[in-house]
Amino acid sequence: MPPTTPGLHHVTAIAGDPQDNADFYVGTLGLRFVKRTVNHDDTGTYHFYFGDYEGSPGTNITFFPWSDRGRDGEFGAGQTRDTAYLIPPESADYWTDRLREHGVDVETDERFGETVVRFADPDGIGLELIASDRAENETVPWPDGPIPEEHQLRGFHSVTLAVREFGPTEEILTDVLGYERVAEEDGRRRYRTPAGGAHAVLDLVETDAARGRMGVGTVHHVAFTAADTDELEAYKEAYAERGLSASGPIDRKYFQSLYCREPGGVLFEIATDGPGFDVDESVEDLGSSLVLPEWLADERAEIEAALPDFEPPRVGGDAE
Repeated sequence: MPPTTPGLHHVTAIAGDPQDNADFYVGTLGLRFVKRTVNHDDTGTYHFYFGDYEGSPGTNITFFPWSDRGRDGEFGAGQTRDTAYLIPPESADYWTDRLREHGVDVETDERFGETVVRFADPDGIGLELIASDRAENETVPWPDGPIPEEHQLRGFHSVTLAVREFGPTEEILTDVLGYERVAEEDGRRRYRTPAGGAHAVLDLVETDAARGRMGVGTVHHVAFTAADTDELEAYKEAYAERGLSASGPIDRKYFQSLYCREPGGVLFEIATDGPGFDVDESVEDLGSSLVLPEWLADERAEIEAALPDFEPPRVGGDAE
C-alpha cells in the first residue's frame, strides 16, 4: 500500500492579467505573495505563489498568468470547481462584508453544518471560505498583511472536483492517496484523509457537462502532500498497478513533484514537503524579486525581456 497523504499541498490555476491576479489575492484576500518565478516548462509565463507568511504546504494557491494567450478556459467534467479556504467561525461576517466592499459578488450557504461564503476571482475561478472550528491550524499569520490576523485565511479547507461519475476518481482517492469517504449530502461526497489535519478534506460532485477545456479561469491541477521522494516512488508504483502512467519525480526547486491524470480527468500532482520557499530567498524577502532556478540562471536576460510588465502589490503594515 502507498502512504496516506496528509492532504492538499497546493492548487495551481490559470489567470489572465498578472497584475489583476496578484492585486486580488494579496490586496483583497490578504494572502502573502511568497514567490515570483516562471513556469519551468514555459519560461515566458510567470508562476506566482500566494500563501501564508512562510508559504507553508497546504496554504498555497499558484497561478500561470496567460495574459498574452487570449484563450479562456471552459469549465466541465474533470476539473476543479471550487477551491475552499478555512476561516474561523466568527470571521464569516467580516469576509462577507469585505468582499462586497471590494465589489465581489458573494453568496452564503450551509454545507455539512458549516457556513460557506462563495465567490469567484477576477478570472472566474470558484473560491469558497468555510467557517470551521478546524481553522485553528498551523498556518503562519502575516503580521504586516492587509487583513487582521484573527481573520486571515487559514490555508485550505478542501477542493471540490467535478467528474462524470464518482467511482473511478473515488478509487484513486481511497486506494492510492488514502482518503476515506466520510459523508454525503445533496449529491456531494466528502472524503477525508486520516493522516491529515486542517487541509485533509476533498469533495466530489458529478456533472453532466462535457470535458472541460483548459485556459484562463480554470484550475490546472491539484497537488497532494508527500514526505519525500521515496513516497513519490511508492505513489508512482501504485498508479502503475492501476494502469496509470505518472511522470516524475520532477525537480520544481521548492519541492519534488509527480504528476498523473486520474481516470475522471483531473490532473493530480503529489509534491514533497520541502525543501520550501526559503531556499533562494529569506522568509522576510519572499516574493520581493523574480527568482529563477539555477538551470535557468544563464537565461535571465531573455526571460525577463519576454515577461509582461508587472508591479508586485504593495501592502502597508496597517490591517483594515
